[in-house]
Amino acid sequence: MVLEANLPLIMLAAFSASASPGPATLAIAGTSMTSGRSSGLPIASGITAGSVIWSVAAALGLGTIMLANVWLFEMIRYGGAAYLMYLAYKAARSALSRKMVQMKSMTGSPPTLFAKGLMLHITNPKAVLFFGSLYSMGIPAGTPPSELLIIIAAVSTQSFVIFHGYALLFSSKAMTRLYLRLRRIFEGAFALGFGVAGMKILTTRVQP
Repeated sequence: MVLEANLPLIMLAAFSASASPGPATLAIAGTSMTSGRSSGLPIASGITAGSVIWSVAAALGLGTIMLANVWLFEMIRYGGAAYLMYLAYKAARSALSRKMVQMKSMTGSPPTLFAKGLMLHITNPKAVLFFGSLYSMGIPAGTPPSELLIIIAAVSTQSFVIFHGYALLFSSKAMTRLYLRLRRIFEGAFALGFGVAGMKILTTRVQP
C-alpha cells in the first residue's frame, strides 16, 4: 500500500519539475508572450498529454521491474534522489545568476502546436528521468491498480493546471514583466522544492 508520505512527495516533486524553467515551460511561456494564449494553450495541451504518457508508462512499467529486482529498485531510488538534487543545484545556480533565461517560441496551427508540444515532452530527457526516478521511489511494489490510477490522475491534473496556467499567465504583459522582475526568487523556490523532495526520498522508509 502507498505510504501516506508518498503522494504528497510525488506531488511536491512533480510540481517543482513542472513549474521550473525547462524546455516545456520555456516553450509555453515564449509562445504565449509572442503569439498569445491561442497559441500557448495548444502547446500546453500537448505537453500535458506527454506528461500523462510518461506518468502511465512509469507507474505501470516500473512496478513490474521492482517486483522482480529489489536491488534495481534501490538503485533507481537513490539515482532519482541524486537527479532531484542535481535539479536543485541547477535551479539554485540559475537563481544566483544575473543572466536572463531565453524564451523559446513555436508557430503553427493549433493541431500543429499540440503535436509540437507532445513531441517536445515525449523526447525531453528531463521528463523521462524525472518520471522514472520519482515513481520508482514513490510507488512500492504491489501497489493496487486503483491507487496507481489515483496517483496518475493527481499528477496529470496538476500538470494540466500548471502548464495551462503558464499559457494564460504569460499571455498577459503584466505577468511577463512580473516574472522577469522576480525570476531569481521563483527559481530559488524551485531549488528549495527539488532539494526537499530529494532529501525526502533519501529519508522516507519504503515498505514493499
